[in-house]
Amino acid sequence: MRLLDRYLLRELLFALGYCLGGFLIFWISFDLLSELDDYQQRGLSAREIAALCLAKTPALLVVAMPIALLLALLYSLTNHARHQEIIAMRVAGVSLWRLAAPYFFIGLAFTFTLFVLNELWVPQTVETVESILHRPSSPPQASEEGRWHENVNFNNARDGRIWNIGAFNLDTFEMKRPHVSWLSSDANRHTLIAHRAVRTNACWVFYEVVEFTHPATSETDATRSKTNLLAVPEFSETPEQIKSEIRINRLRNLNAPKEAELSLSEILGYLRLHPNPTRTDYALLHTQLHGRLAWPWTCVVVVLIALPFGAASARRNIFVGVASSIFICFVFFVLLRLGLALGTSGRIAPWFAAWLPNLGFGAMGLWLTARMR
Repeated sequence: MRLLDRYLLRELLFALGYCLGGFLIFWISFDLLSELDDYQQRGLSAREIAALCLAKTPALLVVAMPIALLLALLYSLTNHARHQEIIAMRVAGVSLWRLAAPYFFIGLAFTFTLFVLNELWVPQTVETVESILHRPSSPPQASEEGRWHENVNFNNARDGRIWNIGAFNLDTFEMKRPHVSWLSSDANRHTLIAHRAVRTNACWVFYEVVEFTHPATSETDATRSKTNLLAVPEFSETPEQIKSEIRINRLRNLNAPKEAELSLSEILGYLRLHPNPTRTDYALLHTQLHGRLAWPWTCVVVVLIALPFGAASARRNIFVGVASSIFICFVFFVLLRLGLALGTSGRIAPWFAAWLPNLGFGAMGLWLTARMR
């Protein structure tokens, strides 16, 4: 690595550490103050509150990293420009694109980090937060172990099975009052009604079962069988798929989709089970899918935007970089929310809705940088 690259990286990382740390401290403190009354009502201990703050950190990082990178870049570039360092580098034959190579390296590293956080950690931390908030020590779940979700409807369109579950335990995967109906290869309609069901050795086991078989021809009456215990290895539905269905149902009903975090694997798994979704579900899920792919690349777009804004003038005050970052973030998030709203409602293509801010700001950054002398 050249001496110039090490110098630029050192200056950037120094500012980036302060910006990222400051954002995290501010947002964690703000969240703690706004939710403290609720935590006290739930009877959470100081250790549980600390665990909650730690569990929320990955989700905060996903939002904070691009903003902190933008602010650090604008600060560093403006500082270099004020001390005539950028002019000296360019007079020495270093192009603006070559000068920005360390910044693009950090942008790509942040892109990879954000993708890993979004895919592996953030959905799990949402589960962790919910499990802490609904521990048996906190009402109203003190009477039974785990978190129960009532009235779950799960449609496996790929295999032709419809599940209606009275209550599903998100922690132990136990079911109460499951009702499963499906069409067999001989065109007979089967209905299974049980008192409860558990997942054992990758197999659903039903207790106190009543099964009805409705023949394809209406000339024959339905047959009824009853048993105390029934294992059905043919039911391939997993607890994770049922939990994904619950989260997607929340996503349909929420004004703020952020509260129902979905990973790419969950969205793709749902689409495999529902090969022909409704138009509304198609727009919602594909917008979320492309949004998951587009957001990490914001870190590279940030570099493209920061170059012309930060290195444009040697006379610019260093606080102009801060003001510029605030304005850019505001416009970017307005465009992001507008695009997601239009994509979710089906007014524009889902891929365009999710990539709109990146495409717009990336093109603007390329154009402004190309115009710099």
